[in-house]
Amino acid sequence: MAANMFTRHPAESGETYNGHLRFASSVGFQLILAGLAALVHAVFPFLCQTTASRLLTRVHHRVMAARPEAAPD
Repeated sequence: MAANMFTRHPAESGETYNGHLRFASSVGFQLILAGLAALVHAVFPFLCQTTASRLLTRVHHRVMAARPEAAPD
């Protein structure tokens, strides 16, 4: 049962556990960077003016492209 908890969602997404781990970790790291850029921009409005939105757009495109239903038939 425990193995199924770790592999069910990745399998439903067409990934292995390790592939899902790498992809999700990469997305999470990029989201952290976007958040940090937004915080820097909040304090110093002249810095990182487009960094957070650019990173979020990039992450959104990566996630949408990786969805199984987005794959061509």
